[in-house]
Amino acid sequence: MSHIFPRHSKSKVPTAVGGQGCYLVDSSGKQYFDGSGGAAVSCLGHGDPDIIAAIQHQAEQLAFAHTGFFTSEPAEELADLLISRAPGDLKRVYLVSGGSEATEAALKLARQYHVERQEPQRKHVIARRQSYHGNTLGSLAAGGNVFRRTQFAPLLIDVSHISPCYEYVGRLPQETAYDYGQRVAQELEDELLRLGPDTVMAFIAEPVVGATLGAVPAVNGYFKRIREICDSYGVLLIFDEVMCGMGRTGHMFACDADQVAPDILCIAKGLGAGYQPIGAMLCSDEIYQTIAKGSGFFQHGHTYIGHPVASAAALAVVKALINRNLFDQVQRRGADLETALRAQFAQHENIGDIRGRGLFWGIELVADRATKSPLDPSLETAKKIKSAAFNAGLICYPNSGTRDGKQGDHILLAPPFIVSEDQIGEITEKLGKALTVALE
Repeated sequence: MSHIFPRHSKSKVPTAVGGQGCYLVDSSGKQYFDGSGGAAVSCLGHGDPDIIAAIQHQAEQLAFAHTGFFTSEPAEELADLLISRAPGDLKRVYLVSGGSEATEAALKLARQYHVERQEPQRKHVIARRQSYHGNTLGSLAAGGNVFRRTQFAPLLIDVSHISPCYEYVGRLPQETAYDYGQRVAQELEDELLRLGPDTVMAFIAEPVVGATLGAVPAVNGYFKRIREICDSYGVLLIFDEVMCGMGRTGHMFACDADQVAPDILCIAKGLGAGYQPIGAMLCSDEIYQTIAKGSGFFQHGHTYIGHPVASAAALAVVKALINRNLFDQVQRRGADLETALRAQFAQHENIGDIRGRGLFWGIELVADRATKSPLDPSLETAKKIKSAAFNAGLICYPNSGTRDGKQGDHILLAPPFIVSEDQIGEITEKLGKALTVALE
């Protein structure tokens, strides 16, 4: 009998014993293509010798030193490298152990920034429906997914949620994509005015919405308008790139594609590529200097922030992304993946939309392509696809509740950046078999 508290107590999962390249292997010897990189984590694949060597070397030198007493060389070098590539005026890096910690830290920093600027009335956060920002209570409150929030609602801070930029469902027939984006961006200003513009501290959004919406990028011009609104009212713009960042979209930082820089940016997942648990919050020099010249102390922290071994792993990962020219690789293989997905699934009677950027793609399933009506939730389509794909030797990331937290199904694909052209075909072949089984 296992003493592990699993994610799902009514289903049994195999034991992973090995991994190499784009594949994982279980204890029976069965091989699985990691078509979602776990949860968009394993960007370099499995068994990368350079990352393993960096971890081993750092563990031999220094495994742990609490940041209340010390900094460390790998943490300093990692921060320097990230800032050298960061957008806008991002100048400081706060290293944590994962995505939820990064967004939690971002929310707390936004609040403290305004308090230290003598604006303690700024307490409201605005986010978007169908977003996901993590599972700590603060980050969960910011997230806009009904299913994840419902049972914990009494514990959550009050966060306003506006519409996502979800063109497939939200754009009206008579609207251009640009006009649609401007219309939904205007909801931010409307909500600011409703709450009282001097009471709002931050707006948080994913540049490309991942788990809960299925790789949905914003239309052109949307985030530029969001940035203008935030600037007009002194509201901090937080980008959550935990899933879509670190090269996943073909840019080191996902917001580079939209040519908009945030005040605070959160990364994780691909930052450690699965080799170590690590995340980071990057903030502007203005925010940092406000704290530094004020109290001098960010009232936040965790035991393992700035962990030397995790930092060494992430440093090796970021160097690999840069030195191996993997951002260009993601763009090339992303184009191959898009072409393959559209060739095989664009006319499928139950596929309504194929969208994404780089090696981050979503497929939305529907009951009727003409009306875009979702499948009946009682069919548990996402669950069936996940199981059928897994049986076929493909790990993908199906999810339900795409439309409103209850209705809608999508499949998220986020393969390692080292995926080959032949392996693109393996993804679509195995996914096609899984869809046939799940939708029969």
